[in-house]
Amino acid sequence: MDTMYFTEEHQLFRKSLQDFLTKEVVPHIDKWESTGNIEHFIWKKMGDMGFFGINYPEAYGGLNLDLFYTVILLEELQKINSGGFAAAIWAHCYLAMTHLNAEGNHDIKERYLAPSIAGDKIGCLCITEPFGGSDVAGMRTTAVKHGDHYIINGSKTFITNGVVSDYLVVAAKTNPELGNKGISIFVIDRGTAGVSATKLDKLGWRASDTGEIAFDNVKVPATNLLGEENKGFPYIMQHFSLERLIMGVNAHARAEYALEYALKYMSERMAFGTSIDKFQALRHTAAELYADMEICKTFNYAVAYRLNKGEYVVKEASMSKLKSTKMADEVIYQCLQFLGGYGYMEDYPMARLLRDSRLGPIGGGTSEILREILAKIIIDKKEYKPAT
Repeated sequence: MDTMYFTEEHQLFRKSLQDFLTKEVVPHIDKWESTGNIEHFIWKKMGDMGFFGINYPEAYGGLNLDLFYTVILLEELQKINSGGFAAAIWAHCYLAMTHLNAEGNHDIKERYLAPSIAGDKIGCLCITEPFGGSDVAGMRTTAVKHGDHYIINGSKTFITNGVVSDYLVVAAKTNPELGNKGISIFVIDRGTAGVSATKLDKLGWRASDTGEIAFDNVKVPATNLLGEENKGFPYIMQHFSLERLIMGVNAHARAEYALEYALKYMSERMAFGTSIDKFQALRHTAAELYADMEICKTFNYAVAYRLNKGEYVVKEASMSKLKSTKMADEVIYQCLQFLGGYGYMEDYPMARLLRDSRLGPIGGGTSEILREILAKIIIDKKEYKPAT
């Protein structure tokens, strides 16, 4: 399967990334998990290595590579056992930066995208609100135009990089009467008067900062509008395909990591005179879990292939996230059981993996929302179309 999607150049990139993560990131993970703060130096190092520019234009410092380089980045980030660090990275380069690249004009790309690729600026995407959750169309944050600027009021929550970021990509209603047809997107500097953030305490993803952000009469230049006014909702929907596929890939990768670790442990753990991977009940369970993981991985690669060709894969990406995140939770739960009491200890990776994985069926669209989206597509024959 690897040779269907990954060339020799892809594999060389994977090895280079593995070496970088082992040397530059892994030694700091436990500290970052403990403090809840990813030190700033690693952002610049990753920028210098080109990891933030994989899919972005060379004109702004990017590498303009295909989506399977991104798949490799996502997979390897999951295998250092810090969902928080991984989330901070991909929220920067595939949530915030995706909007800058797709909807930003040349000036915005020069001011925000280029330094984001270089690791000099960190971004976050602000869509979810305290009262809205997955109901994007029901957002209450407003942006009222006054001459050459907008005044933004409202709040966002569960925002990855919400405290540490240098800029915020923010969705707000410019025409509330139009519902989801009245949403626009802006890029806002962190230091703008009226922007404040509070760090949230989470079950998992402890290395990343997740914030609640308030906008109190924030004055934003009209030149910081991304794309066209009132086109924000289709922009958001269009990019959800990438976000959901990312979370699907994350899920199959952490499940694969959990299985690799558990199987190694089982091959070394002795009970009743033999290694526990020889007990039929355990080995058959492991085999079934491995099959579930491989099925999701194969599907995710196929969706990535289509997305890489420019196809609109909202249905398939929703399926990817729905099924892969459920699978990962089940695999990791059982892998913790394989380790017995040691699985429950923080000295082993399963406890953190279990906490981090649990966000999969929640973030980026809950499983309940995804089921309804899929029901509309499959049963009601609803067609979701890309922004024009």
